[in-house]
Amino acid sequence: MSYQSIDQLQKVLTEEIFHYAKDSKKAAGRALGTIVEIITFYLLESWGFNKNISIERSLEEYGNSEITHNVEYSLHPVLNEYSIQLPFNNSSITAAKIIKELNIDNIIKKNTLLISSNKVLRNSCMVGSQGDSLFIASIEKDNNTSLDISVYQQHYHPFAMFECKRVGIEEGMKKGPQTIEKAKQGAYVAKSISSLQKVRLDNGDLYGIIYDENNFPYSKPYVELLEEVINSNDVSLLKKFILTVGVVSNHGNWFTAQDHNKELKVLAQSYDWLIFLTDAGLAQFITDVILSPEEKYSSIKTAFLSSYTADKKKNTFTKVQMQYEAHCALLDYFSTNSEKIESWFNIISPYTANINRLKIEISTLASKNWQEIKK
Repeated sequence: MSYQSIDQLQKVLTEEIFHYAKDSKKAAGRALGTIVEIITFYLLESWGFNKNISIERSLEEYGNSEITHNVEYSLHPVLNEYSIQLPFNNSSITAAKIIKELNIDNIIKKNTLLISSNKVLRNSCMVGSQGDSLFIASIEKDNNTSLDISVYQQHYHPFAMFECKRVGIEEGMKKGPQTIEKAKQGAYVAKSISSLQKVRLDNGDLYGIIYDENNFPYSKPYVELLEEVINSNDVSLLKKFILTVGVVSNHGNWFTAQDHNKELKVLAQSYDWLIFLTDAGLAQFITDVILSPEEKYSSIKTAFLSSYTADKKKNTFTKVQMQYEAHCALLDYFSTNSEKIESWFNIISPYTANINRLKIEISTLASKNWQEIKK
């Protein structure tokens, strides 16, 4: 079954799944926001950036470390990679077990679980830290009685970040009351955390400014300077640069890629990239894996339903916590349907770009010699 709008789909979710909630429409809306975050996470996974992702990291403002901002996803340089194997027989795999197996001195371990005894996975699980680096664990292969695990040593300062923004509409209103405030919050973070700063000229042109190795300002039209930084090997340009990417979804507030309202304009001029998850794409995902899934994706529906019931104990359908079987099914879904999923996104800015260019830019940044850059 297809749905003409997210409003229509939200009504279905409200009636069939969230009927138990005091405000069932709002509960369905919050779930839709979580789904946007999940789509973004598994899109990045399908692009091959699993080793770079951290979730909800606190990023410092450029030149003002006293102020930090949590972001949904940040992509970090990988300084080292390690492979280990641990037994998995209905017992949790803890950060302590992973750090012990790594046998690396001076790692401060975290009190986290990569996977629990009842098979709840922690995505991009930080197991420890050491100086200016983080250790992130990820399951690579399930051998039935053991797991192959990769541990990535990430530098704490990212080269890219992703934020998701979505606002629902109250019954009887034309616009979500917090839409502009959420847009302003996202815009402020996007403009504050990277060494590449934006300057608006009197005629409306957007210029970029960044400081070179001699701490002198270097400026040119923003899009040109952004491309130059991404393709550069200049340590001074790259060291504190962060590519900022916003992901927005509609639901009546953001309008469309062709029809920008005030909020969308605020975000478009603030992020380096602003990508728009269409109603059709969001509806297709929900239909495919939650409302009417094939058998091989039924574990996704099970994880969703178990997380949104009146007597739920824990939500295990989030960007952080995910039932392991559902995680594996989501990886398969995104791998199998990559071309279709990428078509769900419209590019708001840069205006003439496509999503393949975004992948290339992130890959270019990920492949830099970060060991040298981060010295």
